[in-house]
Amino acid sequence: MGGDHGPSVTVPAVIEALRRDHELRVILVGRCDVLDPLVAATRNELAARLTVQDAPEIVAMDERPQDALRKKKKSSMRIALDLVKSGQAQACVSAGNTGALMATARFVLKTLPGIDRPAILKRIPAHHGHTVMLDLGANADANPEHLLHFAVMGAVVAQDLHGDERPRVGLLNIGEEDIKGNEVVQQAHKLLGASTLNYIGFVEGTDIFNGDVDVVVTDGFTGNIALKSVEGAANMFYGALRGELTRNWLRKVGLLFSLPALRAFKKIVDPREHNGASMVGLNGVVIKSHGAADAYSFGTALRMGVIEARKGLPTQITELLQAQLASPQLLAIDASSTTVPES
Repeated sequence: MGGDHGPSVTVPAVIEALRRDHELRVILVGRCDVLDPLVAATRNELAARLTVQDAPEIVAMDERPQDALRKKKKSSMRIALDLVKSGQAQACVSAGNTGALMATARFVLKTLPGIDRPAILKRIPAHHGHTVMLDLGANADANPEHLLHFAVMGAVVAQDLHGDERPRVGLLNIGEEDIKGNEVVQQAHKLLGASTLNYIGFVEGTDIFNGDVDVVVTDGFTGNIALKSVEGAANMFYGALRGELTRNWLRKVGLLFSLPALRAFKKIVDPREHNGASMVGLNGVVIKSHGAADAYSFGTALRMGVIEARKGLPTQITELLQAQLASPQLLAIDASSTTVPES
């Protein structure tokens, strides 16, 4: 029921996903009086794999997370997460209020063993395909141990979504030199260096796109600003390019010959192709779709939820994290009182 467009987007996306994936089953959670008419035409075709779960309450996009958590226990968001907790569903996909979704998911599902804070993860278009980046807004600040946890979670997602056997992990910093960065970044640098992850050291903002790193780790404050800057720059660049190519009739003629290349370019930078942020670190799969998503874009988020559920992402994260925390080198660094040089 969430997002800017609600069931007019989510229901068509679900129906298309069910037609593409014959092993998929979906529970639509929301007001039956709204959802039933939208799925009526597909009852015979998809009856065995599409059900509607009534939820009389809706979390508004501008509602405070604490209010949604305390006062909306019968909301579509809360009931969907309850279905994941009970095992009736293996993933929750929502286009609703991000803060409310994170707060409710953390309350209902709890965090994985060893994980103190969940993180928001997203795929960023890059030269080699995608770079996985986190945290993108769940935690305004983070300590070194949190950043290590983010790195573990990002590595698992990179393995599952992109097939990277040994994903390269980088820590976002103001420079690549070892002396750069604040105390938190410096301590995290030591923890990551002692882990068994394929840690390549500090990376800068430009490295997100050049194909030299598969996972970029940062705190939610820095990550959210970086993500919004990337999205704004991509929209500006594509809009400016389109404007220049249609400025006069001669350019429009040339545009006809450039259409295949432009369509390929748009597919790379189009946010609809990369919709869906993973809320990793929870004891269940939760995918946050952009609130302004159309049906195609919401379908992208659905596919991500299916992949993470089938791969058993939470279990994989738990296993890899426990292996890291059991490392003698890591324990030695955690217990040390070494002073860290200032940047």
